[in-house]
Amino acid sequence: MSAPATAVQISGLVKRYGGATALGGLSMTAEFGQVTALLGPNGAGKTTTVEICEGFRRPDEGSVRVLGLDPADPSVKPRIGVMLQSGGVPATARAGEFLTLVASFYASPVEPAVLLDRLGLTEHARTPYRRLSGGQQQRLALATAVIGRPELVFLDEPTAGLDPQARHATWELIEELRASGVAVLLTTHYMDEAERLADKVVIVDGGRVVAEGSPSSLTGAERQLRFRARPGLGLDELVTALPAGSAAKESPAGHYLIEGEVQPELLATVTAWCASHGVLAEDLRIERRTLEDVFLELTGRELRS
Repeated sequence: MSAPATAVQISGLVKRYGGATALGGLSMTAEFGQVTALLGPNGAGKTTTVEICEGFRRPDEGSVRVLGLDPADPSVKPRIGVMLQSGGVPATARAGEFLTLVASFYASPVEPAVLLDRLGLTEHARTPYRRLSGGQQQRLALATAVIGRPELVFLDEPTAGLDPQARHATWELIEELRASGVAVLLTTHYMDEAERLADKVVIVDGGRVVAEGSPSSLTGAERQLRFRARPGLGLDELVTALPAGSAAKESPAGHYLIEGEVQPELLATVTAWCASHGVLAEDLRIERRTLEDVFLELTGRELRS
């Protein structure tokens, strides 16, 4: 049987829970040798999508193929890696022993000692899971996901709770997986992480894809001007003076964003307005839009439960 061209192929995916629709026709792909970041606010449908791809849930409508097969096909399981969530490891299991047990399920696993060392867990190999810190438990979960040399790995919030050193070590491991041809489907709430790692970003909201593309294609070349000043400045006069197509807003309080084509004229207008109103613009800087800016524009700023 020939190898599939696409690691994950989802078309028109629908999933309902009672009267609530979690997924309303979602379509996306994840390719080999790429990191695909699946982003969205709480309740957007990310977890349901991933659980269907992992074979833990069945869709109500639509088509899902993982490694060219139905996710429920038993032959899929040995070829994918899944990060265990809280409660997936027995509380009394020692880290090294548990990783060795997981390795025994695969034909050609990575040597457990190698992963323990790589993820800074060697000195904790004999520590029971319940006594590991949250970051150590997270690193152990990552090790269990990659120890079987998967063709496709699902990583759910892989750096949550990690310190900067562990976070960078995790990023390096993910980049090595991609370089070796593994397909990585990543969910994260860290926009900087997605922007750094992802070849493709898929943003979902309300069970549908609202945007997808490379981080650079989503953020574009557009730049913006930011500064800090006293809260509550009246911006109507500034907006009127700005070049056509520009906008100004305060969010959060005391933080001001000027959107538009950042040219000398725009910069001069803003600084002149500040001077004429006795405003000291602190931390004035020009920067490009970030993935977080795009995410908030598409999904809103209101809190989700």
